[in-house]
Parts: sequence; structure tokens; C-alpha cells
Amino acid sequence: MTPQTLARRAYAQTSAPTRTPRDTEFEAISKITHRLKAATTRRKTDYAGFVQALHENRRLWTVLATDVMDSDNGLPDDLRARIFYLAEFTEQHSTQVLSNNATVEPLLEINMAVLRGLRQIGLT
Repeated sequence: MTPQTLARRAYAQTSAPTRTPRDTEFEAISKITHRLKAATTRRKTDYAGFVQALHENRRLWTVLATDVMDSDNGLPDDLRARIFYLAEFTEQHSTQVLSNNATVEPLLEINMAVLRGLRQIGLT
């Protein structure tokens, strides 16, 4: 193999596209939302799976809340506050869902709204 061939391979564009942090967030939220939605339909036959999916959604929102509390977070303060509020709501509402005092739909709607927002921002 010649040095020119090695150089071309080293500097050639990779076949895998570059992922942005926004892409990573979108993918994580999308996967967890899909799992929660699917687990909701099987709730009566696989309650443990439903609880696990609900727990994953809670963990996701805990991570998001922790991230927006960081002073180095570059999001605008009002958006950070709204994300933190949604995390608190998700925590409280999940407890109500587990107590059979609420439905999971508001949690799914929140996640879908965030996904729509991430997708719109990514298009501009």
C-alpha cells in the first residue's frame, strides 16, 4: 500500500454521519418514549415491564434536570427552568401512575412535545 493510498483512507469522509448532542438526546428520548408506550399497552400482562419503562423515563428526566441545573449549561434560563419543571412533574406524576391515580398519557405527551421541539430546532 502506498503512502498516498494510506493518506486518502485516513482523510476520507467516514461512512458514519457525525452525531450532534441534539441527535443523541433525540434518540435517547425517542427510545425511552417508545418503550414506555409499548409497555403501557402490555401493562396488564407485563406489569414489571411497565414499571421498568416508567422507571427509565423517570431516570431520563432526572438526568435532564441535573443537566439544566449545571451552571455551565448553555440553554437559556427560561428553557432550563421549564425543563426542570417538567422533570419535577414527571417524577410526581409517575408516582401517581404507579398508585393507579393517574394515566401515563401526560408523560408520553411531554416526551413527544420535547421530541418535536428537538426535531424543529435541528431543522433550522
